[in-house]
Amino acid sequence: MADSRSASVQLSATPADRPVYVIGAGPGGLAAAYALRARGIRAVVLERADRVGASWHGHYDRLRLHTTRRLSALPGLKIPRKFGRWVSRDDVVRYLEKYAEHHELEIVTGVEVFRVERAGDGTGWLLHASGGRELTGSAVVVATGYNHTPHVPDWPGLAEYGGEFLHASEYRNAKPYDGRDVLVVGVGNTGAEIAVDLAEGGASRVRLSVRTAPHIVRRSTAGWAAQYTGVLVRQLPVGLVDRLAKPMARLSVPDLSGHGLPRPDTGLYSRVNEGSIPVQDVGIIDGVRRGRIEIVPAIEGFEDDKVLLADGSRVGPDVTIAATGYVRALEDLVGHLCVLDTHGKPVVHGARTPVNAPGLYFQGYTNPISGMLRELAIDARKIAKAIARDTVGPSRLPG
Repeated sequence: MADSRSASVQLSATPADRPVYVIGAGPGGLAAAYALRARGIRAVVLERADRVGASWHGHYDRLRLHTTRRLSALPGLKIPRKFGRWVSRDDVVRYLEKYAEHHELEIVTGVEVFRVERAGDGTGWLLHASGGRELTGSAVVVATGYNHTPHVPDWPGLAEYGGEFLHASEYRNAKPYDGRDVLVVGVGNTGAEIAVDLAEGGASRVRLSVRTAPHIVRRSTAGWAAQYTGVLVRQLPVGLVDRLAKPMARLSVPDLSGHGLPRPDTGLYSRVNEGSIPVQDVGIIDGVRRGRIEIVPAIEGFEDDKVLLADGSRVGPDVTIAATGYVRALEDLVGHLCVLDTHGKPVVHGARTPVNAPGLYFQGYTNPISGMLRELAIDARKIAKAIARDTVGPSRLPG
């Protein structure tokens, strides 16, 4: 079983016995904790929720990994074959719970870390946590998640909007929207899949608001997963991948320009480097071609019970769902350490540690084309190796 003893017992950290603290019990945090433990280093995972993998519990019902089971496993435990090639949300949750139990990870739930700063003696890190706790660690791995806090653009008139509005993080399934007119805003993987779910689940009308046409790829072609290609091309020059992707897209994805989704002007890998992962087709192509999902322009604002679009038109959906992404929300936690860029993302990640903050690591703040879970597993081992190199003495487990 994962160690879940009371915080009063677990959260004692003295200068003579400093563990590595891992903030967040999602896939990244669990993988890092296991990799550290495998090297004989005591790692204590601090999770603000009451269970591991808390964010996965809240994802929409139909969600499945867009990466294969084999390339999505965390280090030290395979995902069961019975979960299928494309693992469902519920099975991801089961796997994370089993992972923590199998590796007997030391996890303390119900503890939120508010601020991380250098320890007074300059040889470690001081964590300020809920309940007035002050915890001192030899190193810290921040793994609070890429999708941490829902982001809603500051659209004019939204505060006074009279229609029903929610962020995609609140969406679970199509049942509440049966027979209703729904506008989905944002054509990333989440927005595209929610639109498909609504169209298949009984919504009377589904419109998808698009600002920038995405690259769309088949999740699998003749058994070859898109992720395999992502792994192969990750180290190639960006321009070369862009050139190779164009003819492949024309062969595998129909032209949807007549339906409002033209092929993107910028290259696929160039777009990835800007932070935009291709949309994997789980029904969006068919939904758009059949007219079950209507493409409309970007939102410009709200007025009374109407939504204003970029072409000057006004629409009045029953419900508007904003699939407009998330922010990392790391500013309060580590922003004062000058380790974030202008977009609020860590300036380094994985085994690299900021020059001005040695011993502070960030896990899971990239969204690579080769698959986030695959890269989390790789980075976990690299982080553990770096900490093992730099951490000595009492923070190690006996034996």
